[in-house]
Amino acid sequence: MPAPDTECFQIFLNTVAKKYSKDMILLVVDGASNHLSEKLEIPANIILQPLPPYSPELNPQENVWDEIREKIFKNYALKSMKEVNDKLDEAALYIERNSKLVKSIASFPYIANSF
Repeated sequence: MPAPDTECFQIFLNTVAKKYSKDMILLVVDGASNHLSEKLEIPANIILQPLPPYSPELNPQENVWDEIREKIFKNYALKSMKEVNDKLDEAALYIERNSKLVKSIASFPYIANSF
C-alpha cells in the first residue's frame, strides 16, 4: 500500500473481504490509528481484534522488524531517503529468501509446528 493511512487500510480490508467473501476473517491489528479509525467501514465478513497496548510479544511482526534491524540496519547512519529505500529493498529480499526463519520468529510455537 502506498501509505499507512485509513484510506489505504480501507482498500486493504475491501480487497481481503472480496477475495475471501465466503470466509469469516478475524484480523488482529495493532493500535495504529488507521486500524481503529471510526471512518472505517468494516466489511461484514471481517472482525477487527485490536491487540492490547504495549504488547509487542503478541505482535509477531515486531520480531520480524527486530531481525531486520539486527541483520540489515545494524549500526548504519543513512544519509538519504534513497539509502533508506535501498536498505528496505535489501530487507525485503532478506525476508523473502528466509521464509523458514521468518516463520520461526513470527509464529507462536504451537502454531508453527502444526504446519
